[in-house]
Amino acid sequence: MCLRMGKEKVFPNKGGHLTSMTSSAVDIQISPQSVPSIPSWFGEVTLVAHALTRYGVLDAIGQRVRFARRRFGHYDVIDFVAVLIGYTLSGEPTLEAFYARLLPFASLFMALFGRDGLPHRSTLSRFLAALDQPAVEALRTLFQKDLVARPTFASPPGGIWDREGKHWLVIDVDGTRQAARQRALPHTPELPAPHRRFEQVCAPGYLGRKRGEVVRTRTTVLQAHTHQWLGTFSGAGNGDYRGELLRAREVIASYATELALPLSQVLIRLDGLYGNAAPLADLLIPGGLGVVVRGKDYDLLELPAVKERLQHPPDQQTTHPESGTSRALFDCLDIALMPTGPVVRMILAAHPASSSSPPIGVMRNGTVYEQFFTTIPPHAFTPADVLHLYLHRGSFETVLSDEDQEQDPDRWYSHMPCGQEFCQILSQWMWNLRLECGQQLSPTPMRMTDFAPAPAVSLPPAVQPAQMEESVSYGPPQWARPSYTKGFAGADFSLQPDGTLRCPAGHPLYAAAASTGASWLCAGAVCSASRPLPLVSAP
Repeated sequence: MCLRMGKEKVFPNKGGHLTSMTSSAVDIQISPQSVPSIPSWFGEVTLVAHALTRYGVLDAIGQRVRFARRRFGHYDVIDFVAVLIGYTLSGEPTLEAFYARLLPFASLFMALFGRDGLPHRSTLSRFLAALDQPAVEALRTLFQKDLVARPTFASPPGGIWDREGKHWLVIDVDGTRQAARQRALPHTPELPAPHRRFEQVCAPGYLGRKRGEVVRTRTTVLQAHTHQWLGTFSGAGNGDYRGELLRAREVIASYATELALPLSQVLIRLDGLYGNAAPLADLLIPGGLGVVVRGKDYDLLELPAVKERLQHPPDQQTTHPESGTSRALFDCLDIALMPTGPVVRMILAAHPASSSSPPIGVMRNGTVYEQFFTTIPPHAFTPADVLHLYLHRGSFETVLSDEDQEQDPDRWYSHMPCGQEFCQILSQWMWNLRLECGQQLSPTPMRMTDFAPAPAVSLPPAVQPAQMEESVSYGPPQWARPSYTKGFAGADFSLQPDGTLRCPAGHPLYAAAASTGASWLCAGAVCSASRPLPLVSAP
């Protein structure tokens, strides 16, 4: 249908009256057929598909990520990977919205990846639900190989130089959480047992600032200088943070080997979740990775060497540029977290208490103490250097915020653990590829940090930490009183022949010893004994 409309002009005549005159006609053509516009993200998908084809990534995924299932029909793994890549790059809030924009251009979209059929949304959901762990690990292996396949960034890719001129590569390891809301379900004898979609991918756990009833935790590994992701490991509830830390160590070691960097030049920054003896004993090996971590074992303040050190003036004073908080820094060398190790350098940051319950640290006699453990030597990093290096983990939070806005990898892709982790690995892969394309389009030098030279004078003897004058011995453990927080009592835990404990839910317990006692942390995310179970040791 065609409509012809004239453009009318109005102007006054000689008598002062208004006169209208119609100018040239404007043709408007109306068609009943829909002509959708090309999505704004289609151009980026085209570029990424071309790059993945040129690098041989699509062929590698099709050959090595193998997963067979009859109900998928004539679709292959690469068909679903293509859809997930487009979904990640599109920024669409839901898979339904992504398919609504994609369907008019389905054949063109799949042709970018060398395929001819777009899987239906339900078929994609069945694929993610049926994925197994070998397929996830095969994709993770390809992701880690592609990370160092092309020298896009400088060599070494960024870093910091300490006061002795030694180069360090900084890696951040931390977790992020996604909570799920659950309705209250009726539970009566007449009804069958309730079944929830998130019962396998989520579990009760620490929610942080998230709203929900169940949660899933994702441990991420970030190269701090290039902002490239090195890995992701997730689990239901609070996850297995110690096991995931060991896997992160393997990824970091492999990454350093590919860059021809010794492990002694790699520095890992950790938050307070890993700030006690148990996880650090797994991580710290002779000649291994360096560590900077916020401590949480404040029983170490009772050590004679620490008490002696606090009687002397602080090594340095520092003031935070934003909050204005002034901290006195005490450097305590060779502190044993347990009688059998590991031995670390502990830095205490003290400042006057401004409230009765400080959000971070512990308050003693009106002074708030914060702990930081590190393995880097004192002449390479002063106490203020260590504090500033740790507090700069705020850049890690910035990367997580950008990731949430651009790709939102913590959203729910699947109700099964393997499907959810499969999509999160692809999301990190696309993040790294975006950084690589941006570096090729507009090369920027990597960020380098060079600390000032170390002073020639040595520290006075008065500020050196005193050695322990007495040894601490422990007797056999004794059960503490029963818990008042709905947990199990100490007698409910059975002692195993290998010296470990097992909770009534069947989960193993990790030992976490302090200077004045010991505790066991349950690895079960669903277990009601997931909080520490104290033990009392008789000296």
